[in-house]
Amino acid sequence: MTTARARAHGTGEGSQLGGLPGKDGAGRRPPGRARFMGVLLILLSLIPAALCYVAFAAWLTADRELYRDYQAAEPCPARATVQVQVANDCLSTRPFTVVKTVVKTGRNSTFEATLKDEDAWRGVVSFGDAGPLLDQLEPGDRVTATVWRRAIVVLSKDGVRQNSAGAPRDELQMNAAVGTLAALLAAQAFAFGALRLARPRGHEPLTWNPYGKRLLLTSIGVCFGVGLPAVWIGIPWWAVPAVAVPVVVCAAALMHHHLRPRAAGGV
Repeated sequence: MTTARARAHGTGEGSQLGGLPGKDGAGRRPPGRARFMGVLLILLSLIPAALCYVAFAAWLTADRELYRDYQAAEPCPARATVQVQVANDCLSTRPFTVVKTVVKTGRNSTFEATLKDEDAWRGVVSFGDAGPLLDQLEPGDRVTATVWRRAIVVLSKDGVRQNSAGAPRDELQMNAAVGTLAALLAAQAFAFGALRLARPRGHEPLTWNPYGKRLLLTSIGVCFGVGLPAVWIGIPWWAVPAVAVPVVVCAAALMHHHLRPRAAGGV
């Protein structure tokens, strides 16, 4: 009996020392999976980092130059050919007839006007909304289109003008909002990955649920919550990252401070 009890007791100790999960079994798991996820997160952080670079270095710069060129464009000389108009980068006006319009609001909003000219040209012009001109147009109406770089940028009738969807706009704040969001996502993924490499057994509370999810939603809300009003008010684009980044950093610190005791108590 003594020998049997000793064997049973020895078996119980051996199984616990062998790594079977007990109360703290999660802390004894091999760190390989956490390190693998760390490397994966760091590699994934390169995607939003590249998007951030494109948004600020290419997209924002190109849109700014395009808008400046559009604002500086002057009316084309009378009777200038299309080649001359394109070469001079000037604004030309042409008469068109409305064939039909599409004003559809809702989940898949559509705002379009189909136009034709005297030379049998026929095309569709898209708009961002219905007003102030598109919802007043009827088939057969005569309109005047302003053309720049072979694209209709403005449609007018009886003094009422409306920019098309292709008209250059000074809305660099939204470019900055997208770029800032991409930078924050890259920083979040890199931080989560680096911590898993440095501390594979103790990276809480930097986990997806709830910290990562809350931080992602906060970043999205702050970036577009700052970017949209910046467009409406007309403040400079650089104000978007200047405001959004400190707000998200403060929110991340507060959430980390709130969740850290909970994570420590669960270990």
